Amino acid sequence: MVSRCVAEGWKASARGWWREHQRFLYQPESWTPMLPDVTIPVSLAVLLEGFRPCFTAPSFRTFRALVVGMLATGGRRTVCGMLVGAGLSTLWPHDRAHRFFARAVWSPEKVGLALARLVVDRLVPAGPLHVVVDDTLFHRAGKKVWAVGWFHDGSAKGPDQVGFGNNWVIVGLVVPAPLLGRPVCLPVLARLVRKDTVSASRLWLAARAVEQLAGAFPARRVHVVADAAYAGDELRGLPASVTWTTRLRRDAALFAPAPPRTGRRGRPRLKGDRLPSLAQLAAAATFRPTAVTRYGRAGTVHTAVIRCLWYGVFGPRPVTVVLVRDTDRPGTYDLALVTTDTLTRPAELVARYAARWSIEVAIADAKQIFGVGQARNRLTAAVERTVPFGLTCQTLAFAWYLTTGHHHGDAADHRARTPWQGPGKVVG
Repeated sequence: MVSRCVAEGWKASARGWWREHQRFLYQPESWTPMLPDVTIPVSLAVLLEGFRPCFTAPSFRTFRALVVGMLATGGRRTVCGMLVGAGLSTLWPHDRAHRFFARAVWSPEKVGLALARLVVDRLVPAGPLHVVVDDTLFHRAGKKVWAVGWFHDGSAKGPDQVGFGNNWVIVGLVVPAPLLGRPVCLPVLARLVRKDTVSASRLWLAARAVEQLAGAFPARRVHVVADAAYAGDELRGLPASVTWTTRLRRDAALFAPAPPRTGRRGRPRLKGDRLPSLAQLAAAATFRPTAVTRYGRAGTVHTAVIRCLWYGVFGPRPVTVVLVRDTDRPGTYDLALVTTDTLTRPAELVARYAARWSIEVAIADAKQIFGVGQARNRLTAAVERTVPFGLTCQTLAFAWYLTTGHHHGDAADHRARTPWQGPGKVVG
């Protein structure tokens, strides 16, 4: 009899606890106690205010807390790890954080454009915008993860250079960072590559993201730099305010500019005669010494300029080919650049392409320092949001430090402690 009473009492207590747990778990977000504002630095809170129009009021409170948690946590940057970093693991149910990524109403594209406006307003207030594009693989395991597959992975071991996970095209703004002695890439937009769809083309995703970024700044000229993989006929429809610079393939078919109209009936010619191969052009070109500053160092290279058309990629839009060699070796070249920016000097074009390396550093920092891609999401919306969210936190951290968070003596103190690392070198 006593055992039965104890059992019935335990069941009643369990039912009461479960009702209280369910009531706590499914209360509206506005009911849940919020992270006190005093725990968020005022300078960071000012930056976060620019994202308020991208969310509902409850989702914005969750966004602020997760940003702080992403930056403050000392462990893995999983969704629950963000709650631990924000000091909310005992105050909020973990479902609230997971719901923010999987079911809440907000758009990573709108957040990315708001982030771009923040970076431009505070770090690039005037002049053209310098943009870099690249793709990277965030490793995942499991066939049920959205958009997962086998992709090229330059960091993979072995001859195949492939890895399993989510492939992302990342678009970043290059901003000057005098305290580092080198330009810094701040990721603002990210697009998920999905096989067997139009989104399987990295170039198509990059072109659409650049168009979206240029549309947000109609009064600014946008200079885009990418590696040789980002060249194709998807670039023919780029806005006039966008220039594209990339490496020129050795087998590229170059043409002379279209001849003037003859006045005869019929369709006018869109291109001139085909030019010789790139090697033959380099052998006949006249190289001139050019002073350039790249990778944090000043030096001299030899450049030659060719005005032509790369009709298979840019159509009838004129391009400039810049042949670069580091030493004066007649008849050869070390690097061939092609750009739709026909007004800029070769020295600036070489320096602009060298700044492309900043996105490689940004991607490495995203994975190794900021823990981007460590969230173990599987659902469509969650997979498409967690990586852009992590990159947003990375850019916010850099923008926060570059504008208000740093002290001029920080870099000097570090160099005094590590004299073997000069300005412009990567700090290990």
